[in-house]
Amino acid sequence: MLAVTAKLNVIAGKEAEFEKAMLALAAQVEANEPGNHLYKLCKDADGGYMVMELYEDEAALAAHGQSDHFKASGASFKGLMGGAPEIVRMTVLG
Repeated sequence: MLAVTAKLNVIAGKEAEFEKAMLALAAQVEANEPGNHLYKLCKDADGGYMVMELYEDEAALAAHGQSDHFKASGASFKGLMGGAPEIVRMTVLG
């Protein structure tokens, strides 16, 4: 199993638009990706965002990146992001 975290840099004042777009993507992931076990948007006390993801295997992670809903979601994030995400991939041990 693979875990991924993506720390997201959202432009100040664009949080509501970002949350709407991200939650719409999360719903598509949950509905259409059987190899995905977790895809949740999280927000810390300082207003920072992170997506926590859990995939069955490398093929499921690859399918996520190639999915039509993931590719189509890019347009909904235009003008909302203040930089590239900080992505960390991990192997689940237990």
